[in-house]
Amino acid sequence: MKMWKSVLAATVIALSASAAHAARTDLVLGVVLEPPHLDPTAGAAAAIDEVVYANVFEGLTRIGSGGEVLPALAESWEISDDGKTYTFHLQEGVKFHDGSDLTAEDVVFSLDRARADDSTNAQKALFAAIDTVEAVDPTTVKVTLKNPQGSFLYNMGWGDAVIVAPESAEGNKENPVGTGPFKFGSWAKGSSITIEKNPDYWGDPVALDKAEFRIIPDAAAAIPALLSGDVQAFANMPAGDALSQIQADPRFEVVIGSTEGETILSTNNKKAPFDNLKVRQAVAHALNREEIIAGNGSGLGTPIGSHFSPGNAAYVDLTGTYGFDPEKAKALLAEAGFPDGFDATIKLPPPPYARDGGQVVASQLRNVGINLEIIPVEWADWLDQVFKNKDYDLTIVSHTEPNDIGIYARKDYYFQYDNPEFDAVIAELDVSSDEAKRTELYQKAQRILAEDAVNGFMFQLPKVGVWDAKLEGMWENSPVQATDLTGVHWED
Repeated sequence: MKMWKSVLAATVIALSASAAHAARTDLVLGVVLEPPHLDPTAGAAAAIDEVVYANVFEGLTRIGSGGEVLPALAESWEISDDGKTYTFHLQEGVKFHDGSDLTAEDVVFSLDRARADDSTNAQKALFAAIDTVEAVDPTTVKVTLKNPQGSFLYNMGWGDAVIVAPESAEGNKENPVGTGPFKFGSWAKGSSITIEKNPDYWGDPVALDKAEFRIIPDAAAAIPALLSGDVQAFANMPAGDALSQIQADPRFEVVIGSTEGETILSTNNKKAPFDNLKVRQAVAHALNREEIIAGNGSGLGTPIGSHFSPGNAAYVDLTGTYGFDPEKAKALLAEAGFPDGFDATIKLPPPPYARDGGQVVASQLRNVGINLEIIPVEWADWLDQVFKNKDYDLTIVSHTEPNDIGIYARKDYYFQYDNPEFDAVIAELDVSSDEAKRTELYQKAQRILAEDAVNGFMFQLPKVGVWDAKLEGMWENSPVQATDLTGVHWED
């Protein structure tokens, strides 16, 4: 009996030790914003891609951690000599999460749906160059463009260009069905979204069995959740003043990276008095970028003077176009017919860079005579009131879509900016594949936006990544608005 007990005890100890050393396969990540739904082909909110891009849904191509274009559902492709025809060869054996096979017809459906007249795709312009999409055979798709487009493969890697099936497309907002290494698990509205490992994935399997995206909107809740271990990672953490405390804690890794997030004082260019260039110039002169960065919730960021990432090789530093000069701002307001200033509103969505930074912006504009009524709005309300219905004077938001300067050429975009000279630059950019020429055009576009003071260009949003020190594979930078978990794993 004693020997049996000894053997049992030894077995229990051995099993306990084995379990203790086994790598975890679950993860809880904190996210600031809850997505309005989970269909990346039918919404502009970055919070959608944060959950589903590369995890649940995949495109023909994908954007890697360094901003590079990589194969995804297309294992390879050929480009015709005239640059107008792309022949994509699909991966073999790909299935959607409902068990149906991915075929070339699904690609035709997805691209035609995205570019259709009644498309609800927030980035419909990405597909404007497409002339025809044809299924050559079940695993081959031929896309013919109206003209060469140097960014076409990159565009196909956006979350808005993921491939969906006609049988499940309409239900993707609530029950997303993709081809990715994770499948949708559950959504507790207002609390969390869970994705689970897809056992039938066509490619390399992921290490995590389950990942929960827990909605934690501010530092007051995020800090205790992290310190207690309830949440093990934030790809973008609202750390606030507690960042230095977390950096000093050996349990965590803190990685300050870059994003594609141009953080701007978005301006309704067709609403008086902001339809007046002198007023917009006055606003630009009233903004002290260093002060705004210091008060944006993280105290981090890189000043910008136009809608372009400093990490891009074509970036031009235009922060001096309308430098901080309150007296010049007052003079311009007087020239515009507002010697005593005026009243306006600013709608602020939930992220700290907006709510905290908005207080600083309001104070700076007040100093030159522009009195802002601060209106806090929830994310869904911002999307409806500001982005969709253009019901606003000013707002603050980070545009985290990759390389998205072309949005200023869209006539229905919420800035309501209209400049034929800028439109012509973007049109030429769309058909140019020569990198030197594209750089020249990007720089010309940046200068036009800066000189027109279309928006108050403030800073490039930093990526403040915080996670358990034993967690590997989280991205340092954010070339796309996603939390890609395909390479994330725990150390043994």
